[in-house]
Amino acid sequence: MADYQVHEHDVLVIGAGGAGLRAAIEASAAGVSVGLVCKSLLGKAHTVMAEGGLAAALGNVDDRDDWSTHFADTMRGGQYVNNWRMAQLHAQQAPERARELEAWGAVFDRTKDQKILQRNFGGHKYPRLAHVGDRTGLEMIRTLQDHGVHLGIDVHMEHTIVELIQHGDRVVGAFGYDREKGNFRLFKAGAVILATGGIGRAFKITSNSWEYTGDGHSLAYRAGADLIDMEYVQFHPTGMVWPPSVRGILVTEGVRGEGGVLRNSEKKRFMFDDIPDLYKSSTADNEEEGWQYTQGDKDSRRPPELLTRDHVARCIVREIKAGRGSPHGGVFLDIAWIKERLPNGEDHIKKKLPSMYHQFKELAGIDITNQPMEVGPTTHYVMGGIRVDGDSQMSTVPGLFAAGECAAGLHGANRLGGNSLSDLLVFGKLAGENAAKFAKDNALSFGKEQEEQADAARRKALAPIERQDQGGDGPYQIQFELQDKMQELVGIVRNQDDLDKGVETVLAMKERAKTVTAPGNRQYNPGWHTALDLDNLLTVSEAIARAAAERHESRGAHFREDYTAKDEQWGKTTLVVKKGADGEMTLTKEAVRTMPDDLQKIIEENK
Repeated sequence: MADYQVHEHDVLVIGAGGAGLRAAIEASAAGVSVGLVCKSLLGKAHTVMAEGGLAAALGNVDDRDDWSTHFADTMRGGQYVNNWRMAQLHAQQAPERARELEAWGAVFDRTKDQKILQRNFGGHKYPRLAHVGDRTGLEMIRTLQDHGVHLGIDVHMEHTIVELIQHGDRVVGAFGYDREKGNFRLFKAGAVILATGGIGRAFKITSNSWEYTGDGHSLAYRAGADLIDMEYVQFHPTGMVWPPSVRGILVTEGVRGEGGVLRNSEKKRFMFDDIPDLYKSSTADNEEEGWQYTQGDKDSRRPPELLTRDHVARCIVREIKAGRGSPHGGVFLDIAWIKERLPNGEDHIKKKLPSMYHQFKELAGIDITNQPMEVGPTTHYVMGGIRVDGDSQMSTVPGLFAAGECAAGLHGANRLGGNSLSDLLVFGKLAGENAAKFAKDNALSFGKEQEEQADAARRKALAPIERQDQGGDGPYQIQFELQDKMQELVGIVRNQDDLDKGVETVLAMKERAKTVTAPGNRQYNPGWHTALDLDNLLTVSEAIARAAAERHESRGAHFREDYTAKDEQWGKTTLVVKKGADGEMTLTKEAVRTMPDDLQKIIEENK
C-alpha cells in the first residue's frame, strides 16, 4: 500500500505569495478546482517583506506617466535583454491590477484628492509606486488572502514539494510532504503553477526568508524546463549590517524615495561621483535638484541615490573597499537630515516609514529620525528563472506554468524596485487564467507509471534519514559552506578565476550531498527539511555560477572586474540552462528576440 495521501485538483499552485495567491484566485474564478501548497503558514509568504510599493503607471501624482514610459524604464533597467512582450504586458496591465487590488480592499496611502498615492523609486522616471507606508507587501498578501479565502481554494499549509510528476513531457502532478509530521502527499493536477519565489538562501548575506531555496527553479529544471538569465542576481544596495544577528535584513528603497541620502565615513554624498552615461540626462547633478525631485517637483531630475540597484550596490562596495565605509562594514543611509528641510521632519519620517523606524529601533537601537543607518548590499532577488511564454506563462514543459520571481524574462539583467509586486499581480493572473484553460482542454492522465514516479520521489526523500548511520556530512554543514563560497566567489564583483572555482566548488558539494545524512525520523525534523532543500540550492548555485562564468561582459546585476564593459554581441545573447540527456547541466546561447518597431520607437522616445 502506498505510503502517501492523494489529493486531486484541476490546477495546483505551489507557493502562496503574491503570485501564487493571485494565480489561485484567477484559476478558481475560471470554475476549476484549485489546490494551493505553501511551505510556511498562509499569510507568511516572503511577499510581506516587500515594503516600498508596487509599480503601476496610474499617473495619480504625475499625469505625464503612462504605460509606455513604464515599459521604457523597465527595458532600460534590464539593459534591453528583457522579454519585451512581458515588459509590455506588465506596463499595460499593472494599473488595472493595482485598481483591482484596491477594489478588493487594499488600503493604499492617498493623495489629497483621495487617489492612490505614488512615490519615487530607483530607475522610474516618475513617482510610480502605489504604497501602504512601507508595508505594501503585507497589505497585498492580506488583501489577496481575504479575497481568496471565500473561493473554495484547498490550502495545504506547511507542505514542501520535492518532485513534479509527468506523463511523457507533460506535468500531471507533484509529490511532497507535510513539514510537521513528515507524511507524504501526492497531488494529481491537470496543470501546475510554480510560484515559489527566489534563491537568496544560496548566499550568506540575504534579505530573503528561509523558504527561498530555489525550489521552483529546481523542480522545473528536473522536469526538463529551460532556465534563463541565471547569471543575473540582484544585490539590493541597502540591507542592515549591524548587529550581526540581523545582517542582510532589507532596508527599503522607500527611504531613498522619501529623501534619504547615502554618505561615506567622510560624510560625503558619494553617489554624485559616478552617474552612468545612460542616466546622466535624467539624474540630478546637485543636491538641491535631487531634493526638489523627492518633493514632487516635476521639473527636477532624480537624485543619484535613486539610480538602479545594481549601480548603487557597486558604488557602496567601492566606498567600503576604499576604506571609506562605516564602522561595521557598510555606509551610512541618512533620512534624519530632512529635518533641516521639513519643519515636521520627525513625524514625516515616522508616518512614511513606520516599519523602518520600528525595525532599527528594536533591532539596532537606532532612532532613524535622529541618526543615520548603517547599510550594505544584500542578496535580494534573482532575475533569472524558468523560461515562460509571455502571454500564457507556460514553461517549455506542457502543463507547467510559472509566475513571480521563479519565472524569468520581465526584468532582464536588473529589476527596478517596485516592479516585483506588480509582476506578481500581472503574471499571477495570467498564469492562473491559462493554467485553468489548459486543465479544461487537456484531460488528466495518471496511471501506473506516474505512481512509480511518486514511489521514486518518496525513496529519494527518505534517503537522508536512512543513511543516518553511514557517517555522511550533515546538511547544515554543506549549506553553510555553500553560502560562504557563493558569497565569496559568485557575489557582487566577479572574475573568471573565482567563477570557475565557484563551479568546481558547487560540483564537489553536489557529490558530498549524495551521502548527506539527517538523524532522527520524519516528525519535527528540520535537519531532514534542510537535507531536501540542499538539492535545490546546489542546482540553482551551479546554474548561477556556470552562467556567470560564461558571460564575458558586465551587464546589469552581472558585474565582471575582468570584463568591465558591456559587449554588443553579448547584449544580443540569452544563456539557457537545461538538464542534459545524461543528467548533467547544459548551457547554450540563444539570440534575444527582436523587438517590434512600435516598441523600439517607444524606447527611442524615452531615452
